[in-house]
Amino acid sequence: LTLFGESHNPEIGVVIDGLGAGIKIDEDYISLCLSRRRPNSMIETSRKESDHYRFISGVFNSYTTGSSVGIIIENENIKSSDYDDIAHLARPGHADYTAYVKYHGFNDYRGGGHFSGRLTTPIVIAGAIVKKALEKFDIKIVSHIKQIGNVIDRDFEDLNEDVALVKDQFFPVLNQV
Repeated sequence: LTLFGESHNPEIGVVIDGLGAGIKIDEDYISLCLSRRRPNSMIETSRKESDHYRFISGVFNSYTTGSSVGIIIENENIKSSDYDDIAHLARPGHADYTAYVKYHGFNDYRGGGHFSGRLTTPIVIAGAIVKKALEKFDIKIVSHIKQIGNVIDRDFEDLNEDVALVKDQFFPVLNQV
């Protein structure tokens, strides 16, 4: 998996290597996964993106071809001038200092550059493709929110039942009280 692009480039994307030929691309499932990634409350980023993507290689007639799968995602909400006054400040809770040290000051600081949360979009798309590919081997990947503060959810008990319970939840928890 190779990510490319930065938060304020016209596009970001991903290249997925190693997928076999004949894997069905489920665009409805990709859309569902992307909708879970998007901010949906006032406590998250105010940046709104449609997450429009397109395959540029490795997919033909909705199936993988066996070559590298290349995906481009458009960035639409780019207001680079918002970062002019803080270009050389490390923001708390961000990777600004890490990026500065790693790239010796040549990093794209706008919106966090390559360290932006926007780069989770290609990861989600790749994950959706791989999760669907694993289903034919009866491999399922699920998670639930175990704890927030002092509120603790129960552990997985009956795996089949619990997987079915949380797999499509927007806020996945096992305790349904």
